[in-house]
Amino acid sequence: MQDQAVGTVLAFDNPWQIAALIGLAVSLRLWGAYSRIFDAGPIMHTARSYVLEFLDSALIALLLVFCVLRPFVIQAFFIPSGSMLPTLQINDRILVNKFVYHFRDPHPGDIVVFRAPPAASPPEQDFIKRVVGAPGDRLQVRRFEGLYRNGELVHEPYIMEKPAYNWPDDGAGELAVPEGSIVVFGDNRNNSNDSHAWRGMDPNWTTQNRPFVPESNVLGKAMVIFWPPHRIRVVH
Repeated sequence: MQDQAVGTVLAFDNPWQIAALIGLAVSLRLWGAYSRIFDAGPIMHTARSYVLEFLDSALIALLLVFCVLRPFVIQAFFIPSGSMLPTLQINDRILVNKFVYHFRDPHPGDIVVFRAPPAASPPEQDFIKRVVGAPGDRLQVRRFEGLYRNGELVHEPYIMEKPAYNWPDDGAGELAVPEGSIVVFGDNRNNSNDSHAWRGMDPNWTTQNRPFVPESNVLGKAMVIFWPPHRIRVVH
């Protein structure tokens, strides 16, 4: 199952497209400022004032959205898969806070968008999952029971169903989360390409669990579902 939160709902996502859009707004502003078309009388002069005011507002809005808000504060994503059911539905549009983790680290329970690590398939895509383990946590999944964190069963009323697997599956019992990393699961535990499913080869060509996401890969925290209208709500 594909689990990435690929693409934004904003029409102009490519940097060259953004630059072209802002350049077009600037060109229209300059053309309106110096064009003689608007100098035919007081009515046209008033019309020119309105047009220039609108272009100024549009240019400021574009600069704020694409040069301040989107890179540093907030970004929109859509949900293309069912890996986060029932919390997030297929085709939900969400707003992701890209600012919050400048002040704190991801906490267990946070729903985060992140750049998938090499062990994920496909890697280097934007995934969305729930944080289940932070640095220092000891984790274990027991089949048909649930997630244990630091020896205690975690109450997870938001998941689709109990996990039908044991994890880690290498006989280690518990898995300790190292500094600078997190562990993430989808709420649809049995149908999610997440930390429990990621594998890799060690130098001896032995398959090992590769469940960790570097905290530096985290893009932001899911905050709000804003589309479709009947799904508008704060993400918990």
